[in-house]
Order: sequence, then structure tokens, then C-alpha cells
Amino acid sequence: MEDAQGLFVRRDLAHVPLWLRAPAWWLARREARALQAIRGMRDTPQLLDWTGRRLDRSFMAGDAMYQRPPRGDLAYFHQARRLLQELHRRGVAHNDLAKEANWLVLEDGRPALIDFQLATRGDPRAPWMRLLCREDLRHLLKHKRMYCRESLTPVEKRLLKRRSWLRDLWFRTGKPVYRFVTRRILKWEDNEGQGPKP
Repeated sequence: MEDAQGLFVRRDLAHVPLWLRAPAWWLARREARALQAIRGMRDTPQLLDWTGRRLDRSFMAGDAMYQRPPRGDLAYFHQARRLLQELHRRGVAHNDLAKEANWLVLEDGRPALIDFQLATRGDPRAPWMRLLCREDLRHLLKHKRMYCRESLTPVEKRLLKRRSWLRDLWFRTGKPVYRFVTRRILKWEDNEGQGPKP
């Protein structure tokens, strides 16, 4: 969408069927709270408005990782790791970074993150959060292995082998339901790199 200040992304619960209103509200509120926690952080969306029924956040011009693969671009992955570290220091774990569509390559080649519907907030020193943050990092390293394999360090290779039972359970059970609801029923797609849908 676009207003006097430029492009933005809107999730409007008014168009959601009544039987899905509760989970749609839960996901939108989760995203709004995560965006509040990282307000002002570079290379992430900025929360513009959350009314309880409508979420507006800034649009980020760039391409999804799969549209513009950072092949051999070690600088991209160094910057992406610093971006994750800042996110985690602010007490937010993204929880959906296996999906290349949630990693952007901005116009100047920098990485950016979008789609915080599944993000978790908490004390970054708590065991639960440390587990989730490690999974965020492991998913980034999977992308690095895909596009910049020769630059993986021995420590990164060991981390890639450590899979948590929690993530395995989520991807077998909750994730298919989440994707069906958000993509097929709610039609929520951020569409960065392609401009707003008509």
C-alpha cells in the first residue's frame, strides 16, 4: 500500500473470516510486539501502527534471498550475523529464518529481515531464548552453506550439525498449519522486492 509518506505493508484483520479472527489477531499482535522491541533497528521493518485490528509497518525495498542469491558474498553473511546478534541482544528471536523469503538483499547488497509473526521476545540470557537464538543462527548458516560454502568455519560446521528437538517438532506439526493459514487462507505475504499487490 502507499500513502503520503510512501509504501507500507498492512495486515488488516477486518477481512479475516470470523472463525480465523483469533489466530490472525494473535499472529499480528506477536509481530507488532516484536517490531516494538526492535524499533529503530536498522535493516528491519518499522512499526507504523497497531490498532488491534490493523498492523501497518514500513516497506523495505529489496529482493528475497532466492531472487538475488548472495553467492560467494561473504560480506553479506558477516553483516547478516551482526544483524542477528543485534536482534538477539534486543531480546527477540525471529523463529522463521529457514525461509529464504524472510531474508532480503537490499538495493545496496545489505541483508535485512522481515516477517516477524512467529518472533519470540524474552531475556536473551534465558535458556529458552538462547535455544531459539541458536536456531536463528543455525538457519542463517544453512543459507551460508548454500551460497558461500567454502567460507564456513569449523565452529559453524559443528553448529550446523546440532539440531534441536523443538525445531524438529515445530516443522513436523505447527509449521504446516501456520503456513496454510497465513498463506492460503489469510493471503498474508510481505511481497518485498515486487512492490505492493494491486
